[in-house]
Amino acid sequence: MNYVVIKCGGSVFEQLTPSFYQDIVAIQEQGEWQPIIVHGGGPLISQLLAQTGVKTSFIDGLRVTTDEVLDVVEMALSGAMNKGIVRKLAEANGKAIGISGIDGNLLETKPFSENTALGFVGEVTKVNTSLIDAFGKQDLIPVISPIGMDANGQRYNINADMAASAVAQALGAKLCYISDIPGIYHEIDGEKHVFHQLNESKIEELINQDVIKDGMIPKVQSALEALHQDVLEVSIVDGTKEHGLAEFMQGKEIGTRISLTKEVPYV
Repeated sequence: MNYVVIKCGGSVFEQLTPSFYQDIVAIQEQGEWQPIIVHGGGPLISQLLAQTGVKTSFIDGLRVTTDEVLDVVEMALSGAMNKGIVRKLAEANGKAIGISGIDGNLLETKPFSENTALGFVGEVTKVNTSLIDAFGKQDLIPVISPIGMDANGQRYNINADMAASAVAQALGAKLCYISDIPGIYHEIDGEKHVFHQLNESKIEELINQDVIKDGMIPKVQSALEALHQDVLEVSIVDGTKEHGLAEFMQGKEIGTRISLTKEVPYV
């Protein structure tokens, strides 16, 4: 079975059109690709933390996660966000199943680093691919919340980009990051020139030129790391464009496709 892992950050969900969910259902129905959604939910987590009065902070872009914070994170991700996506897919006449990385030991996890100040922030050590295969055989679209668990039953908050990459690596899948921008682009005289194809050397060049900067740097670096670990292709696609995901899967020049060596046209 050919898989495409579709990663959606929490900040983009409010901007997605109904066509986005329709495209996911259509991709599955066409039979060539089995879609899997891995989602974040940062804005909702921050909102719930504020409402509950639970204090939080960040170290190097990762949320410091105490047990108290983790209760709220799990409520937001595995509860509201996860089931909301399942409902949207149902409205598009799709069949989805919402799970977290804890269910069926889907995402085996260990601490992200030896920096204990981060608390219960984890990274994936193993993906239970047989569980995903079983869902696919039942024509279900898995919607995965990035909460993992270790052998002792300890929960961990996993960065959604990293969780999506781990799932794609385990399945040898395509990895598609859904964004609210048209892809990686260079703005010249107020006009966005999108790079529809980038390779490793061109990405390094664009980082040095400060074209790729800020939060896009770790995203492209994680994309390259995934490609070195057998992911078929990594891309960044504008989920707010009407039927943009479907056009991307049809091979049209939508978004940015990242590969290791493929020649890149001049932009």
